[in-house]
Amino acid sequence: MKKVACLIISVCVAGMGSLYAQGEMDAYKLSQTDINGSARALSMGGAFGALGGDISSMHTNPAGLGIYRSSEIVGTLNLNMYHSSSDWSGSQSSANKTTFNLGNFGYVGYFPTGNDEGIVSWNVGFGYNRLKNFNRTYRVSGQQEYSMADYVGKIASTYDGGIPESELIYREGSYDPYFNSQLPWMPILGYEGGYLKTLDSKGEYASIFGNFNSNGTWVIDAPNTVDWLVKEWGGIDQYNFSFATNISNIVFLGATFGVTDINYRMSSNYDETFFGREYLYLDNHFSTDGTGYNFNIGAIVRPTDYLRIGVAYNSPTWYKMTDYFHASAGTLIEVVDQETGAVSNSEVNNSTPNNQAYDYRFRTPDKWIFSLAGILGQNALISFDYELSNYKSSKFTDRDGYEPNYLMDTNDYIREDFQMVNTFRLGAEYKVTPQFAVRAGGYYQTSSAKTHLQDNQVEVPVAGTIPHFTVDKGTYSVSVGFGYRFTPNVYMDMAYVFRQHKENAYAFSNIYDNVDPVVSVPADLKTNLNRLALTLGYKF
Repeated sequence: MKKVACLIISVCVAGMGSLYAQGEMDAYKLSQTDINGSARALSMGGAFGALGGDISSMHTNPAGLGIYRSSEIVGTLNLNMYHSSSDWSGSQSSANKTTFNLGNFGYVGYFPTGNDEGIVSWNVGFGYNRLKNFNRTYRVSGQQEYSMADYVGKIASTYDGGIPESELIYREGSYDPYFNSQLPWMPILGYEGGYLKTLDSKGEYASIFGNFNSNGTWVIDAPNTVDWLVKEWGGIDQYNFSFATNISNIVFLGATFGVTDINYRMSSNYDETFFGREYLYLDNHFSTDGTGYNFNIGAIVRPTDYLRIGVAYNSPTWYKMTDYFHASAGTLIEVVDQETGAVSNSEVNNSTPNNQAYDYRFRTPDKWIFSLAGILGQNALISFDYELSNYKSSKFTDRDGYEPNYLMDTNDYIREDFQMVNTFRLGAEYKVTPQFAVRAGGYYQTSSAKTHLQDNQVEVPVAGTIPHFTVDKGTYSVSVGFGYRFTPNVYMDMAYVFRQHKENAYAFSNIYDNVDPVVSVPADLKTNLNRLALTLGYKF
């Protein structure tokens, strides 16, 4: 079992700044990509690893550029409609979000050599592609036995044998607990936000929501209602520079160098209500910006006119990242005067220091893609891709590329809790007429989380003051589309994609204590994407 002391990664001081480390669930979040590419590729489930001849090849198997027999300019627009629904022990909530974005834009240049054998042509490509949309809003509402205050109290009571109250108290001009390099931030914010009842000065705490029983024991109250709302937005954009060649119309080789920009924004509001007017809240605001690079190499072999075999390697993306973060917390407690019986309200509000930033580096998983495509006569084709991605290889380092102890623990948890991910893509196309084609496809991706993480059997260390997280349970999509060629040079493709991503959503992690555990019940979370894509292209 992971130690409770590691549930929140410590905040360390370097000079005048603070260091705010990432958690293992951030590695999963920052490594995700969507089904993406042109409308033709989308409608066929993205299964283009062996087909080629599409601008989407640049970020999967760049050997596909070698299939081109003309130059091309192409662009894709996406309309994305997100619907998130949660079921928390029978209590259901939902939220919607709609976005519009440029899916891709690019140029492929075809340069024939005039040879029938050997090097038949050289091809180059320059393109932009949206790899990931983070846009979604989801809400979880219901009840559970334990409060956020119980979770924070358990951390404060068990971290390094218990945090003395004197180390949680801010003293102007002399001591700020946020910049004590040994303390996690969640207990500090919880203490300053009024979450905790101090049971002794040596570091034993409980939720402030409760009462002493007849034996003088503090008995905690369960919240009446729990509600949290999460808004996410931003994306991952990639700029590709590709090169491919055609050898005797049998072997096609390609390589891509990619520059990737990532921006992720998250705002969350967590609320609990108790008896009377009593309540607890926790608000978080978080953003990540980064720039990285990667490379893809691939090959396609056409042993006959009817069969193509593809293989590609997509390297990790090596990012330099900066996080910005701020959180606030508060409580309202009804206090009863023991002599008069009068009831008064005690309200406490506090927040973390402003303008905090953390610089670090991150390496995403790499991928292998194996593909087959069959050309069925003059009018039909079918294509299959199998992708293997090693999520265990994700890794955090500090801004100088080193792996200090606090990040070494996080990287160990990534290797313990994540696994190889299998993605299966299948697509088909049929030309009804020489100008008009219909298409269909789909894909299925297995969960990146190992079984013990999916089944809530392990404590999950998370970073800073953001205790909520989701655990991947798999993704699938189905798609249809059509293409129409107006002239030999101008064409249009359209696609409709339905994708469903299943997750477990947690307000906070379980804490496994043989005497007094804290249990968080997961909510079933489904995020459905309905996407309409339009691609316009010009060949010359």
